Amino acid sequence: MSKVRILVGTRKGGFILTSDEGRKKWSVEGPLFPGWELFHIKGSPADPDRIYAAQSTGWFGQVIQRSDDGGKSWEPVGNEFQYEGDPGTHMDFSGNQHPWEFSRVWYMEPSPHDRDLVYAGVEDAAIFRSSNGGQSWAELPGLREAKGHLWQPGAGGLCLHKIVIDPRNPNRIFTAISAAGVFRTDDGGENWKPATNGLVSRYEIPEEKADVGHCVHNIAMHPSNPDVLFMQKHWDVMRTDNAGEEWTEISGNLPSDFGFPIVVHPHEPETIYVVPIKSDAEHYPPEGKLRVYRSRSGGQEWEALTSGLPQENCYVNILRTAMSVDTFDSAGVYFGTTGGQVYASADSGDHWTSIVRDLPAVLSVEAQVLP
Repeated sequence: MSKVRILVGTRKGGFILTSDEGRKKWSVEGPLFPGWELFHIKGSPADPDRIYAAQSTGWFGQVIQRSDDGGKSWEPVGNEFQYEGDPGTHMDFSGNQHPWEFSRVWYMEPSPHDRDLVYAGVEDAAIFRSSNGGQSWAELPGLREAKGHLWQPGAGGLCLHKIVIDPRNPNRIFTAISAAGVFRTDDGGENWKPATNGLVSRYEIPEEKADVGHCVHNIAMHPSNPDVLFMQKHWDVMRTDNAGEEWTEISGNLPSDFGFPIVVHPHEPETIYVVPIKSDAEHYPPEGKLRVYRSRSGGQEWEALTSGLPQENCYVNILRTAMSVDTFDSAGVYFGTTGGQVYASADSGDHWTSIVRDLPAVLSVEAQVLP
């Protein structure tokens, strides 16, 4: 019988939550690497036993850990992230030029087809690739050539926090960078271009419709329709129907169009989920009511999903990588909070339950169905 594995990264270690297809009883393993920040932990779609973890502390820096037995044992793998050549400079908060400095890995994206191919998004924003299971890494410097000297950090730093690979064409890759925008390559990472037409950032950048400088919080794609992507922006929820050539707003009747995560239903490419928070200054749910919002029409019309979620005095946040879906026929949706709760729905969001509580603040949640 198939089972589902939820990989949870937190401020103070990682956890592995496991259940069967019924998703009623859960086992909890952890903490992995206690005391370390796990910005992201993700399994390989090509090998269910392989998991990568981006582990970091202010004291000891960045470590990439890899498990080849489903998380039972781990080994540190290549941790040298060097910008290619003379990296030059990018803009700082004051608009002055600042040298590129590596601080951490924010996101890892294993290839869906090749167990040894994995990409990493880092801060200061760049994309790296490993062809040997993380033993060594090489930058794809063409990304920073897409006006990288004009990129500026968002409040969380100048981070590349999402990598999306087109399942039809592994040479087409999208990245999201805060605060620079969305970028696309069609040749496996040699050349990149901004994919931001239609984005508007009033008050945040000097030219509100510039092609770089937009604070994108997350992007999501359904594998059956990879020309359609959805975006949670600093403000606004957006979609593109032509692989980023043009974006349109779909915030519709949301109570706030500010938030961090966005995911797509595994079987319904027009069903999407967001978790609004009040504003860029007040990172908690509107009215203190924790609500996931679902659109079954690809945007504009949204419904609040509340069953099993706290509807008073709730002031947690849900970070950009802290939401995921599984691929069971009755789709599971999962998210973690800065209050240390992980919530699950086994019926596409209609009903929720807390499957674990009182963890450290949750940074990432990744669901994976295992044979």
